[in-house]
Amino acid sequence: MLKINNELKKYDLKPTKYTKYKNVVIVSTDKGKYVFKQNTNSDIFEYLKSRNFNFFPPVYSDTTDKYLVTKYIKDINTSDEQKASDMIDLISILHSKTTHFKNVTSDEYKKIYEDISNNIEYLYNYYNDLMTLIENKIYMSPPEYLLAQNISKIYLALNYSKRTIEDWYNKVKDKKNKRLVMLHNNLKLDHFINGDGPYLISWDKARIDMPIYDLYKLFKHSADFDIEEALKKYEHKYPLKEDEKLLLFSLLVLPSEIKFDDTNLNMCIKINEDMDLLDRVESLISPYYFKDTEKDKKPEYKN
Repeated sequence: MLKINNELKKYDLKPTKYTKYKNVVIVSTDKGKYVFKQNTNSDIFEYLKSRNFNFFPPVYSDTTDKYLVTKYIKDINTSDEQKASDMIDLISILHSKTTHFKNVTSDEYKKIYEDISNNIEYLYNYYNDLMTLIENKIYMSPPEYLLAQNISKIYLALNYSKRTIEDWYNKVKDKKNKRLVMLHNNLKLDHFINGDGPYLISWDKARIDMPIYDLYKLFKHSADFDIEEALKKYEHKYPLKEDEKLLLFSLLVLPSEIKFDDTNLNMCIKINEDMDLLDRVESLISPYYFKDTEKDKKPEYKN
């Protein structure tokens, strides 16, 4: 704590208690509570303030300081659903206030297309090989049987993702610009707090890119909430372009790589969660493009 004590002297603060939480230290002082963490991306806050986005805890340190020092905000206990809704509001505001356009070459879009296409191909081959091993067993384990029951859903999702990324690339391959925003890039319900107002914390991974990547991470990796309603709420303030939706849907519907590296019980829970997410994504995108036809059950790739 000696290094933090030296920093506290700069702000004329007298510490009374230290609390370590993950990668931060919460310091109780004679003038209130403060959060200290390694300063890796503090210049982001100057940029956000220049764009009139102030939904982050007050920052007291300079961009050149070793530690990022912010005010400690006590979070009000609210439901995950309310947190997700409030977070969507902030993200739509963040994207709206930081929107700009960048001239790009066709290679930038081509790289995105090739990366996703290669991932689809990899997942198809992975599940094809995995199912061959499982189906050759005399007795399947419970999670293996559960996966076998749902494999057509995985193939359907892969085929949809392939179709959609093809549609996306056909729309953007001749475009000369790209809509960019500031991404929080680390959206989790734990990174939203509501005290004297709503705040986003943990900006270490913030970067500039297309707006759909914040939505993708939130929808793919956060708690179980209504992503269809969340997207409607987001688009009420910040409508996505058609090509942006195609890219988002192609990413969202990609199944994860299920590995049998845990207990049978935990693997069954994991597979059920993944299948539930695919169901929720299908519900989200079905009004747009999803077509559940027999030929979609197992995708055919052209080599």
